[in-house]
Amino acid sequence: MAFMEDETRKPPRVHEIGQDLATLSVSELTSRIALLRDEIARIEAELTAKGSTKAAAEALFRR
Repeated sequence: MAFMEDETRKPPRVHEIGQDLATLSVSELTSRIALLRDEIARIEAELTAKGSTKAAAEALFRR
């Protein structure tokens, strides 16, 4: 039974938007900033990729 529980358990969140930051150390805060910056870069890259795809599709149908 424990085997199946392990499969469905979600990994803990490293950062949750709006959580209390007062209990975190300077090192933990710095790590979270780096994590969030990496995530922003990943999201921006996906946004750029989707924009390129949209622009290509629009150009194709304008012909």
